[in-house]
Amino acid sequence: MDAPLITNDAIVFGLLTAVLGLIFYTKSRGGWWDKFYTFIPIILLAYLIPSLMNSFGIISSKESNLWQIAKDYFLPAALVLMTLSIDIKGVLGLGSKALIMFFTATIGIILGGPIAMLIVGSFSPETVGGEGADAIWRGLATLAGSWIGGGANQTAMLEIYGYNQEKYAAMVAVDIVVANIWMAFLLYGAGNSDKIDRWLGADTSAIERLKTKMADYTLSVERTASAPDLVVLTAIAFGGVALSHLVSAWLTPFFEAQGLGDTILASSFFWIVITATTFGLGLSFTKARSYEGAGASKIGTVFIFLLVAIIGTKMDIFMLADQPLLFLVGFIWMAFHAILLIGVAKIVKAPFFFIAVGSKANVGGAASAPVVAAAFHPALAPVGVLLAVLGYALGTYGAIICAQMMAAVAG
Repeated sequence: MDAPLITNDAIVFGLLTAVLGLIFYTKSRGGWWDKFYTFIPIILLAYLIPSLMNSFGIISSKESNLWQIAKDYFLPAALVLMTLSIDIKGVLGLGSKALIMFFTATIGIILGGPIAMLIVGSFSPETVGGEGADAIWRGLATLAGSWIGGGANQTAMLEIYGYNQEKYAAMVAVDIVVANIWMAFLLYGAGNSDKIDRWLGADTSAIERLKTKMADYTLSVERTASAPDLVVLTAIAFGGVALSHLVSAWLTPFFEAQGLGDTILASSFFWIVITATTFGLGLSFTKARSYEGAGASKIGTVFIFLLVAIIGTKMDIFMLADQPLLFLVGFIWMAFHAILLIGVAKIVKAPFFFIAVGSKANVGGAASAPVVAAAFHPALAPVGVLLAVLGYALGTYGAIICAQMMAAVAG
């Protein structure tokens, strides 16, 4: 189908919310549905159903501006509401394993690229070949930038290595499909993390303490939300959104004027995420923290699920039919990243939470790392943000190292 069945964003958004409503309604019914959702976590279903709607031409992310709205409004609003009542000492007290798994994820991306090229090049050298601006390693360098940092790092790699932009769409397709399929696995794991943690022999005590402390605090301040409470929460959430865009509008051109246009400091999205998180954390030290009792994190969770559904619309499974061997490079690359993460987690007995968030802080950045973290518990969303910011900082450097290794493999 050349054109999607539905192109009106208002209808698409209503359809996505209806899907989420149906998922949560069936989850609340109990009985047979309890068994179903034991195997299929609700957050995974919230992601997969929109992706299938996109793949089968019912809707299309290419014809929609919903992702821009989700990224600019829903994400910062969710970050403000989910950090409003956070115990920052508890987050910082999660220990060194979070950083170990983050850096393992980064190393997995750096080494995975050249290894994938070597494997595919052994039976299909033309897939990873090319000369000059058409050299495939130059295009794969943009994937390294995206999978270690994010969109700004990806663009930086495109500029640095000068890959033929007429062929760049194929790299974007590999990026979207491979990264989103991996995200589906992580969301499934988030719904079954207890079993995975037992297999890993992981010590989840610090995470459980933080979850328990947050749950106890929520109970201690819980009240029936009044209309004024909900209006104030809306003001806090979207006041934070406004502030984050205001700061971004100030700082982005400032750093561009300093000659830093190719760095993360000139990314408007970077400053939106940083400001929203900082604003929420700042409020957690004030009386505004008590609004957790009126449902701050619950409303934040609604925004997170809307984000998940809209992210799902970006995946088209039929893209796999285009240049399948180039997708094979991406899948081998991501598989190496995953195997290294699981191996190190098994050695250091790290919880699956650190695997998932460490990976998405690299591969997904600030747009999806807090989403995956919140799939475990709303209190853990800031961990995803903090690690994603670290990914932004390292993205360009790690991608350059990876690109040089891939250039050496390509000869």
